[in-house]
Amino acid sequence: MNAQAPKGTADMLPDVARAWEHLQRVAQELFARYGYEPVYTPLFEHTEVFTRGIGEATDIVSKEMYTFEDKGGRSITLRPEGTASVVRAALEHNLTANGAQAKLYYAGPMFRYERPQKGRMRQFWQIGIEVLGAAEPTADAEVITVLWRFFEALGIPAAIMRLLLNSMGDESCRPAYRDSIAAFIRQHARDLCEECVRRAETNPLRAFDCKNPGCREVMAGASLLRDELCDECAAHYAAVKTHLDALGIPYVEDSTLVRGLDYYTRTVFEIQVDAGLGSQNAIGGGGRYDRLMEAYDGPPTPGLGFALGFERTLLAMQAAGIEVPAPPRAEVFVARVDDSVTAEVFALAQRMRDAGVAAELDHQARSLKSQFKQADRLGARFVVVVGPDELASGEVTLRDMSTREEKRVALDAAPAAVAAALG
Repeated sequence: MNAQAPKGTADMLPDVARAWEHLQRVAQELFARYGYEPVYTPLFEHTEVFTRGIGEATDIVSKEMYTFEDKGGRSITLRPEGTASVVRAALEHNLTANGAQAKLYYAGPMFRYERPQKGRMRQFWQIGIEVLGAAEPTADAEVITVLWRFFEALGIPAAIMRLLLNSMGDESCRPAYRDSIAAFIRQHARDLCEECVRRAETNPLRAFDCKNPGCREVMAGASLLRDELCDECAAHYAAVKTHLDALGIPYVEDSTLVRGLDYYTRTVFEIQVDAGLGSQNAIGGGGRYDRLMEAYDGPPTPGLGFALGFERTLLAMQAAGIEVPAPPRAEVFVARVDDSVTAEVFALAQRMRDAGVAAELDHQARSLKSQFKQADRLGARFVVVVGPDELASGEVTLRDMSTREEKRVALDAAPAAVAAALG
């Protein structure tokens, strides 16, 4: 047996698991203030949900999806991202029927087959929000603000964050621009990498996102979509910026920001950090996708959202020196002097827990000295010592681990005494 996790995956051990739970708690508290409700979709979907929604020309669909045939002969794919699944669920359950608005958030694992590297895994964890049924630019500004405020709530300094903003246009202005960029790529094919040349026929705007320095230099000479937006898209983009300006949310307009999914229209955005991630420095991003539900044969329904990567966010927090709050694993340790009081110690620890106190006890027949060391490792504020002499008098010894002060308390009153001391 190979007792190792598969390549590109990682066990979420207690320290990291606590960080994941911390991010979820921060998200739940923040998102609730903006009216978002939880939604959890299956880990796998019919493959068509992603090929139709994300786009067959994207790297995700063409190279990275975990797709297999189930026992019923159906093509099934582990979800590579959350938006397509949420929109499918909203359509299936009529969450936006009769003009209703749905504001949803999710958290969980996603799966993409790609080369594992720092902050990028084959099973990775995301938190995201989606707003369905909202067409106004105020919704764009709200979603961007929620993402910015989330990272601030985690303690990531604004000084090391950079919000990039762009507009992808819509079906009125983007097709012509897309054709012009495809023509530009063909014209400069000799100076571009093979992947960018291929994108001229599949997804030409993605050439702006190429990391090859030579390609970036060539694409810098291409026309910019923001200069060719239709009047409605230009007005929408201007309004988004006005709302962000009013809130004091700093941003940098980046005409090369296109994101990697076909469903985006109009506003796209991304938050990057300056330390901890190297060249893969994006920790969250998203945009508007006003035609995605129609791709599933649903009614026209505007939508937008974001997703943030847990692994990258954790690296950014570590680079900024931010420690995840780690509550003590035990507030009180119930120690036994010898084996003759084991039953009483076990029962007292349980009474402590029933009283709302985090209690621990020894299960390994350690010496009393070793039990005190274990209490220190667990961060216990108090140790309750139970021995034959204490039981004979109906009392226990309560030691404050910070002051080393000790006092006797009645055995029956010990849970209440500890709870009161903890405040």
